[in-house]
Amino acid sequence: MKIFFELLIDNKTSLEYGEYEECLFENCDFSNGDLANYTFSDCTFRNCNLSLISTNNTAFKKVNFEECKLVGVRFDTANNLLFTVNFKNCQLTYASFYRKNMKKASFISCGLEQVDFTETILSEAKFSDSNLLHAVFYQTNLEKADFFTAKNYTIDPSQNFLKKAKFSIDGLLGLLSAFDIVVK
Repeated sequence: MKIFFELLIDNKTSLEYGEYEECLFENCDFSNGDLANYTFSDCTFRNCNLSLISTNNTAFKKVNFEECKLVGVRFDTANNLLFTVNFKNCQLTYASFYRKNMKKASFISCGLEQVDFTETILSEAKFSDSNLLHAVFYQTNLEKADFFTAKNYTIDPSQNFLKKAKFSIDGLLGLLSAFDIVVK
């Protein structure tokens, strides 16, 4: 049974420190908040603002984010144990997933502009209808990742692992730009 939270957090109130399991957070504003060392298991954040939250050692275990604003979130500082997150209709501009293991993660209709995926494991990840303008992929494992309907990505095949990754014909220019060639 899910516990439902619908509240607006501001500078005077905050989410009580602890572990949250099977909770639904809806319409909450955690922006600029400190969620360091919290644990979220099997939780959903819906229509929440989590921009610039502190995630030092925060555990995200099977957490879904739907229609959330997560600008500048440093997921790279979150706890690695059982780290599992999925995003749908979210804004993740300037977020960082540096060195995270995100096998089978999904980013559905997300804004991923200038997101750092350096050395991230994204094998079998889905980027359906997501905008990856200026997202950074370097030494990233993208085996079997699905970019078929993603747009605006630039991925250097010589600097990333792309075995059996899926791309559309329209997206091939994002794979060739690193070679400084002209395609007409």
